[in-house]
Amino acid sequence: MRIKPIQILTENIFMNDYRNYTKNISQFFDYNPFVARSYQNRMKDLQQQTYQRTRLAEVLHEQNKRWDAPEAVHKNIERLKDENSVVIIGGQQAGLLTGPMYTVNKIISIMQMAKQHESKHQVPVLPVFWIAGEDHDFEEINHVFMPDAGRMKKHTINQRVEQKLPVSEIQINDTDARLWLDELFAQLCETEHTKALYKMINTCLDQAKTYVDFFARIIHELFNEEGLILVDSADPSIRQLESDYFVQLIEKQPEIAQGVYTAAQQVKQLGYPLTLDIEQTDAHLFYHDNRERILLVRNESGDWIGKRNDIHLKTKDLLETAKNKPGSLSNNVVTRPLMQDMLFPTLAFIGGPGEINYWSVLKPAFHALNMNMPPVVPRLSFTYIERPVQKALDKFGLTPDMVINEGIDKRKSNWLASQTTPPIGELTEHIKAVVDKAHEPLRQIAYDIRSDLGEVADKNLYYLHNNIDYLHDRIVHILKEKYASVLSEYDFVQLSLHPEGKRQERLWNPLPWLNDYGTAFIKRLAHESCSLEKAHYLVYL
Repeated sequence: MRIKPIQILTENIFMNDYRNYTKNISQFFDYNPFVARSYQNRMKDLQQQTYQRTRLAEVLHEQNKRWDAPEAVHKNIERLKDENSVVIIGGQQAGLLTGPMYTVNKIISIMQMAKQHESKHQVPVLPVFWIAGEDHDFEEINHVFMPDAGRMKKHTINQRVEQKLPVSEIQINDTDARLWLDELFAQLCETEHTKALYKMINTCLDQAKTYVDFFARIIHELFNEEGLILVDSADPSIRQLESDYFVQLIEKQPEIAQGVYTAAQQVKQLGYPLTLDIEQTDAHLFYHDNRERILLVRNESGDWIGKRNDIHLKTKDLLETAKNKPGSLSNNVVTRPLMQDMLFPTLAFIGGPGEINYWSVLKPAFHALNMNMPPVVPRLSFTYIERPVQKALDKFGLTPDMVINEGIDKRKSNWLASQTTPPIGELTEHIKAVVDKAHEPLRQIAYDIRSDLGEVADKNLYYLHNNIDYLHDRIVHILKEKYASVLSEYDFVQLSLHPEGKRQERLWNPLPWLNDYGTAFIKRLAHESCSLEKAHYLVYL
């Protein structure tokens, strides 16, 4: 395995400025994540906070035991009881077979950073992955994309979920899951790893009741040596730990809501895009009623109501719920980071571009709870390159950087056009120009005689152009047939490195590579030490 950093040209202005930590950006964060002293200062700040370490460890042991976590995980959970221990944390939804590769890349980022900082600070630095089990949009996670006939095909599990249930509560339909899994493996060529991989995934499926269980078991199998601590944020035991924290969120809601709203306006005024739609009346909490998750807002009287007026609560009622039935509450995108940091002594948060964007408005919310926002670190981003892809790149004189940053469609079209002398596109435009010039006297005479005759002449020219375009398209069609094998190689490179015009990690699932290379390539990458200051890496498999 060879790893090489490259420059990415497709990041938006927000992420470009964040990586350079410009003055415009720095005002929205408490720590510069790219300098060492930030982590020294963060360690000191964490010493001023208190955490339910023992109770949290008990809950984490219980959760991870349920997922048959390896012993290394339980050892790390025990280390959490050390008053000096800290965590590197990040999270994602419970995607099928991990979901897109960016989930795997994020986990690798967490583990690498934890190792690096444990070595620097000589205290336990534990990798933690927060599974967003309370998320209830099943359609966001019920599928994977696989390469098929030159495109990425969406393979959706057939199970229907009528209610908007948290993913943590959605029971797996075994029949639908087996059919879906067999459909995926039918797309793979059998290798020395296929049978073991199929058995491993089926075993995880056998022992999982929910999609969070399935996700957690797969992750523990892929990273069974790393001591990665998993936490399901929707687990009832976690909710009990969060009771006092919900009370704080309710009591500080006016400051949180106003602070976040003001920060959002400031971010927008600086010309940055913002992925959150925030209103001053947002309560930033969900209330669970008959298993339905209702987003709360505040009305003019200060009461808490559902966005569709389907519930109405006084503050004292909501506080009572937080104290006695915390399982009836959950966090939204704004309060989830706050809850995360009240539970865990967070040295740093690892996030993707979208997450870092919305974290830019959260500083006032942290301050309302007398906390500083942790350093927010961009996750590692990888593009995996197989040998056949590299061979095709070499053949066409391309570099991975070109394809990742620009795509390949224009280069493919240019290559096809160059197969005629002169190139068919240039020749077509030249002929149109010659026809225009030769036709001009006729058009002029037609207009001189009568205007409607001039319009007939214009239409005549239009038809001549159409006939030339028709011949051009027929020639291109025949060229495509003649050079189909070469064009398919271009498409192969595009599909591998820039599918559907997106980064590889946005669409590809790890399943094809696990089938070709086993789990070794993921385990090996987890042991590397990549600088999180670099925007992107190529990984040659």
